[in-house]
Amino acid sequence: MLSSRSQIRLIALILAIVGFSITWYKVDILGIPLYPHDKRSVYNIGAEISFIGQHESALISMAIPPEQKGIRILSYDATSADFGFTTAQTQSGKRAEWSKRLVDGKQRLFYSIDAIIDVHADVKEENTAAMKLEEETLSDYTKPVLNAAQTLLEEIHQHSAEAHSFTALLIQYFNASNPSQTVKMLLSQNSEDMQGLLYRLLRYEGITVRKIRGLYLGETQHNQSLIPMLEVYDNERWQLFDLQKGKIPRAQNFFIWQKGGVSLLEAMGVKESKITFSVSEHRVPSGQIAKHEKMLKEAPLLNFSLFSLPVSQQNSFKHILLIPIGALVVVFLRILIGLRTSGTFMPILIALAFMQTSLVVGLMMFIIIVGVGLIIRSYLSHMNLLLVARISAVVIVVIAIMSVMSVLSYKLGLNEVLSITFFPMIILAWTIERMSILWEEEGAKEVFIQGGGSLFVATLAYFAMSNTLIGHLTFNFPELLFVVLAIIIILGTYSGYRLSELIRFKSMV
Repeated sequence: MLSSRSQIRLIALILAIVGFSITWYKVDILGIPLYPHDKRSVYNIGAEISFIGQHESALISMAIPPEQKGIRILSYDATSADFGFTTAQTQSGKRAEWSKRLVDGKQRLFYSIDAIIDVHADVKEENTAAMKLEEETLSDYTKPVLNAAQTLLEEIHQHSAEAHSFTALLIQYFNASNPSQTVKMLLSQNSEDMQGLLYRLLRYEGITVRKIRGLYLGETQHNQSLIPMLEVYDNERWQLFDLQKGKIPRAQNFFIWQKGGVSLLEAMGVKESKITFSVSEHRVPSGQIAKHEKMLKEAPLLNFSLFSLPVSQQNSFKHILLIPIGALVVVFLRILIGLRTSGTFMPILIALAFMQTSLVVGLMMFIIIVGVGLIIRSYLSHMNLLLVARISAVVIVVIAIMSVMSVLSYKLGLNEVLSITFFPMIILAWTIERMSILWEEEGAKEVFIQGGGSLFVATLAYFAMSNTLIGHLTFNFPELLFVVLAIIIILGTYSGYRLSELIRFKSMV
């Protein structure tokens, strides 16, 4: 059986481990910033579609980027002017569609996406067994071109080991400084772009491949086209291939706009349709991203956190969660330092009031209210009132003093004093009552010691509770209060000498 002290230490250890573990998960996995001024890059990827109407109905369809590994899409936004806008789910993926009954002249449509680079963003990889890839026959090639293609593929097949090495060699052949006659023939007879040609040859070889179009997120870019690439599967993993460089690792900042061979843009009823892309980067506070609606829905821990509350309730908890920090200051100063205060946790409430009034103004108002209250309480003591009536009378007197101070400060233009209403009236009344009794029993010296100690503790608690970093940590990581609780529990077992007692026993030293 563990002793009570061992049980306390075990409980404190468990609380600290739980608090730090949840904090680590929220920082490392969910991306909540540990520091209040941390910022992250949000990339706005915009697509601009331009075309000319022909005085007839028009339908514009564009592929929409899929969810992808390593990049988290925060939001989509379409600017469609007076066009109708919808999204459609097709076999090849999601598409944005604009429509209008009658279109004339030059038109422009815009579609934008906000995304962040997030290494923890993941999506379920597509089941390649379910992919419907029809066998490529190259039937539209003339016999000489078909024979040349077969000869080239057979040669590469002999010098490769699997799908990835085959693709790398094929790209190398087409990018050679002095390409062979076979490659020249294929290039001259082919009506498609390089991506389409390589795709057809790989499919003819029976390799699982898909077209990729994307762009790199980084510095501001305008009027860009998507970079065509290929992605090849070899029964284990997908490998990305650049059409010039060959096999490349998937860059962390490479954003895939489209997967598959379906057209990027389809425009019916218009002419001279064109699509261009732009990328812009802006820095946003990390906390703002963590509180994003999409992030809250995707992370259950965030969905049941303070972030999910209404803003007014969040603001209330920002102050409530600071109270344990004030309690830690009080426990430290009373148990280890040995300061005496008027009331155990009255300094915390006074510190909360200081946060609303500012420190200097708050100290002045506290001294004036308590000083005047003690004078009036001294007069009431001669009337032999019962305790309840006496306390009630002091409460009314405190309210009256606060009202007079507010009116006078307003007339004098001292707006800071108007925040006096944040002072806890009942606590002030009890403080005046306790100090009055203490004055009668222990004398004025003890009153000044406890009153001064209360103000000193309240001041230190104010500095701790108003610290920007501490406020950020308590609200974004309320689980750290478990750590605060663990520290308080450990401090509660201390029974040794207090720092103030060194002065008391100075003569013995």
